[in-house]
Amino acid sequence: MTTRVIVVDDQAMVRAGFAALLAAQSDIDVVGEAPDGAQGVELSRRTHPDVVLMDVRMPEMDGLEAARRLLAPPPGVTHRPRVLMLTTFDVDDYVYEALRAGASGFLLKDAPPADLIAAVRVVASGDALLAPSVTRRLIADFARQRPAARGRPALRLKALTERETEVLTLVARGRSNAEIAEDLVLAEQTVKTHVSRVLTKLGLRDRAQAVVFAYESGLVAPGE
Repeated sequence: MTTRVIVVDDQAMVRAGFAALLAAQSDIDVVGEAPDGAQGVELSRRTHPDVVLMDVRMPEMDGLEAARRLLAPPPGVTHRPRVLMLTTFDVDDYVYEALRAGASGFLLKDAPPADLIAAVRVVASGDALLAPSVTRRLIADFARQRPAARGRPALRLKALTERETEVLTLVARGRSNAEIAEDLVLAEQTVKTHVSRVLTKLGLRDRAQAVVFAYESGLVAPGE
């Protein structure tokens, strides 16, 4: 199955380079490019990509606002792509807010080409968050600056079983399904089932939102 992608970046050479790299893959089809968030949203509405590569800092409309519009579309718009944020900064408030809005992860612009290709495939499959150490540090840094919301998020944790809470904790610490299976002595398929149930019970879209939720609810403390 081919993954449809659009690239949204205000730097023409960066945009063209990413598009050419991805288009060279047999399982990825680049269906468009846009120079700012507003045009990116319009292009996404028109072409219905599976993944949007979205730069964080752009004129006219930045990547955060564009991600919000794509991931919380107005009534009548049913298409919601997965959004992969691109940034030149390894700690960026915009990226944190984009994850809260529902973006599936982020990638540094200077990452190796193979990492970009892999990131698109991972996000397309729904198995986000991308979990290099910089991602965990970004979330931890901003969670530290924002005291955990002990109200509604913490109350929502009560919907989880003890095992589901364990799984969510390990997801928030950046563990893959295989690593969680090893830690808890479970089959990997069982872990996938637990993760799916956690997302459903908490009303979360993917692992990215699960990580943010775990920090904001106080389940996981920064620096753990």
